[in-house]
Amino acid sequence: MGAGTIVVVLVLSILCNVVPSLGATFNVGGSDGWGLTGDYQTWSKGKTFKVGDSLVFKYPDGHTVNEVSESDYKSCTAANSITSDSSGTTTVALKTAGNHYFICSSAGHCAGGMKLAVNVVKDSGSTTPSSPAADATSTSPSTTPKKGSSSSAAVSLPLVPWLAMISLVAAVMI
Repeated sequence: MGAGTIVVVLVLSILCNVVPSLGATFNVGGSDGWGLTGDYQTWSKGKTFKVGDSLVFKYPDGHTVNEVSESDYKSCTAANSITSDSSGTTTVALKTAGNHYFICSSAGHCAGGMKLAVNVVKDSGSTTPSSPAADATSTSPSTTPKKGSSSSAAVSLPLVPWLAMISLVAAVMI
């Protein structure tokens, strides 16, 4: 093998090990987004949220996303929110294991069901990605895009091994 082939193989090996470790992005509420008609307990059921994953809340004017304590979640109180956003698209990076609680602070919305509790587990450190839920996509870490903008940063993990194989075969043939 030539020096160029060895470099290509090393780079591809690194990419195959790094890219799968990126977290999954969960669109809260699926295609319905964050609103009064959502059933977030049902939506989150069966999903595994890991450290490094992100929650994306998409919602119209008149709603907020507030991360709150468990007691504030239960009482629908946003006065002591950990974070608060009303931009229309809020991305929350799940950086710590444990329970995380989110509510809408608009009058009556939390009491009407606009609240979400998720249990975030520590990533096992495995380089093999878990199977994300149907409405989750694996992406690179991102910031909340401005209202009206879109992002095309999504990376489809099943594609990465195929690209690696094609590149490896091409490198060996050269």
